[in-house]
Amino acid sequence: KDADRFGRMLVETARAIAPELTIADGIIGHEGNGPSGGTPRPLHILGASQDVFALDRALVAILNVDPERIPTQRAATALGCNYDLSEIDFPLAQPHELAVRDWQLPSQMMPIDFGAPRVLKSTFKHLYIRWIKEPLTAYSQKA
Repeated sequence: KDADRFGRMLVETARAIAPELTIADGIIGHEGNGPSGGTPRPLHILGASQDVFALDRALVAILNVDPERIPTQRAATALGCNYDLSEIDFPLAQPHELAVRDWQLPSQMMPIDFGAPRVLKSTFKHLYIRWIKEPLTAYSQKA
């Protein structure tokens, strides 16, 4: 419900986990009020980096969005994890070569609630898919 707090939590989690490889699938992005309510848009971008913060910064540049508008970018800067584009090595293509000039951000930030009702619904949905839907699909194809 607090975009800056959520952005900081994501950055702190990424910093704590410190993945050795991060891959971003931008083949098709969802602009506007995505991902669930967004408009699919082919971007033809696949990014990978040993540094999750460098990759995030590069993608923001490719989408031609002011980093100050993105909660994770603000948090990464405040926590000393962010990069200037000049500090990042781009072996295949520079962000300006892949730039999307008219990317649409959400018209409003949608709050994410991790309260009990949402967690229970998500858990039951996962269990249904895992233990009922997938087995039924698998058995129905064995004919």
